[in-house]
Amino acid sequence: MTSSSIPFTPDLSVKPDVTAFFDPTTNTISYVVKDPSSPVCAVFDSVMDFDYASGRISYEHADAVIAHIRERGLKLEWLIETHVHADHLSAAPYIQKQLGGKLGIGENIRIVQDTFGKVFNEGTEFQRDGSQFDRLFTDGDSYRIGEMTAYALHTPGHTPACMTHVVGDAAFVGDTLFMPDGGSARADFPGGDARTLYRSIQRVLSLPAETRLFMCHDYGPNGRDIQWETTVADEIEHNVHVGKGTDEDSFVALRQARDATLSMPKLIIPSLQVNMRAGQLPPKDEDGKTFLKVPVNGL
Repeated sequence: MTSSSIPFTPDLSVKPDVTAFFDPTTNTISYVVKDPSSPVCAVFDSVMDFDYASGRISYEHADAVIAHIRERGLKLEWLIETHVHADHLSAAPYIQKQLGGKLGIGENIRIVQDTFGKVFNEGTEFQRDGSQFDRLFTDGDSYRIGEMTAYALHTPGHTPACMTHVVGDAAFVGDTLFMPDGGSARADFPGGDARTLYRSIQRVLSLPAETRLFMCHDYGPNGRDIQWETTVADEIEHNVHVGKGTDEDSFVALRQARDATLSMPKLIIPSLQVNMRAGQLPPKDEDGKTFLKVPVNGL
């Protein structure tokens, strides 16, 4: 059980420079988060381009992130995955190969690897211990981005491994929350749970009211322009799923009813196979070819 308290004190005087990169194909927002007092930065939730119909991979989105870092003379120290994404493929190894840095995710990646290792009938050669990553974060863990201290806050519910990363006055919430008019993310994937998600959202909303919150996805509800930044105060007041004091049972009923109407993300099958491997493709066969599996009636 995740404690409802925040196991650290955010330093709101630290205001990281945040640059967003929106991927319109998957509605994902990646971030370059720079220490304002040094050239050091981190990348959150990178995207590898994948055309499912043709099976072709490309790196336009990641190349834009790399170009931004190189053009500004920045030093990449971390590549952070807020969770194992089910709607896009991570480009972390591609960026890491070119710029360096360490790859981190929540320690419950092991649960995700065990769950989907079985779904995709992975053999014993697939390690389910999180060793594909450089760092596995526990609740309250800290790490440095230049002179800034970043903290990992365990916020499961969407997936067991979800972490919110708090850096100064900014928090990167992954799929725990959407913009106020978008509500919250689904909780019906294997290992997800609506009640757990509600409690995780309350942890995020217990951060200082002025904390900047950065979303991993936005879908422009009701045709509005894409947005990705809000505050704790705005979410508490206006979030359509948890705002204005919505109680836990009401949220669970709403979330479960909504989840029952949702189709699976278009890229869930390739995304899970790649992302549980820290962005690496499955091993090549004896002929040097790479394949992704499609489990029939497996999800």
